[in-house]
Amino acid sequence: MKIAILSRDSTLYSSVRLMEAATARGHEARVLDPTHCYMNITSMKPSIHYQGENLLGYDAVIPRIGASITFYGTAVLRQFEVMNTFCLNNSAAISRSRDKMASSQLLARKGIDLPITAFAHNPDNIEDLIAEVGGAPLVIKLVEGSQGIGVVLAETDNAARSVIQAFMGLNANIMVQEFVREAGGSDIRCFVIGDKVVAAIKRQGREGEFRSNLHRGGSAVLARLTPQERSTAVRAAKIMGLNVCGVDLLRSNRGPLVMEVNSSPGLEGIEKASGKDIAGLMIEYIEKNLPARK
Repeated sequence: MKIAILSRDSTLYSSVRLMEAATARGHEARVLDPTHCYMNITSMKPSIHYQGENLLGYDAVIPRIGASITFYGTAVLRQFEVMNTFCLNNSAAISRSRDKMASSQLLARKGIDLPITAFAHNPDNIEDLIAEVGGAPLVIKLVEGSQGIGVVLAETDNAARSVIQAFMGLNANIMVQEFVREAGGSDIRCFVIGDKVVAAIKRQGREGEFRSNLHRGGSAVLARLTPQERSTAVRAAKIMGLNVCGVDLLRSNRGPLVMEVNSSPGLEGIEKASGKDIAGLMIEYIEKNLPARK
């Protein structure tokens, strides 16, 4: 197979591992920066060009599109779809997952348990917003944030008012969530491929940090999932329409709560903590599903 990996950085751990895994299984793989792609949009002969080269003959695309380039990155991916190229995750599912509010509403509609979440546009609603999630401590998130950026823990109602007012003053879209104290600053990252959780790790925030993101200095160890956690992760992935994703769960007194579904989960933390060849499993999924699709 000829595989394109859409990533802005060929030196990232995930990009390198996907290249290694594809090559080890006898495929030709190449990292393409989606921001350097340009497209000819036509029904007769659609095409994608990369630094003057016409990108023809690719069998599959692995999108590793960062949040900062979601709009253009998904447009490039959509053009590959127009050209009938197999995409490991499709453009619509990635766009859906990047909108935290829309994805939360979709998951809730389908019966997936989430942390209590509130959303408002008008500063006059701040008091009710805080009350809806049970008061402080509470978590305030930028809807467009990623990797723990734009996530604030407000430990008092006064602090919550100040942070919400500040964000609203900047015309930022925010959501307010209950603080799940029993999670203890940790979450569970479930790596889903197809209809199976292939690995799971428990991420723990460093001392004094409520965010468990590895980019924020958190640590990761192998996690053993309950049947309910495993089922919740797979259901969340299917609802979002993602073949490969990271589903982040909080362990609460009322069961697993889905915090986020990540369409481009990093491979470094999960591979090192679990010891599994996740990149190889992603290539294997393409091998199994591409012939059936053709």
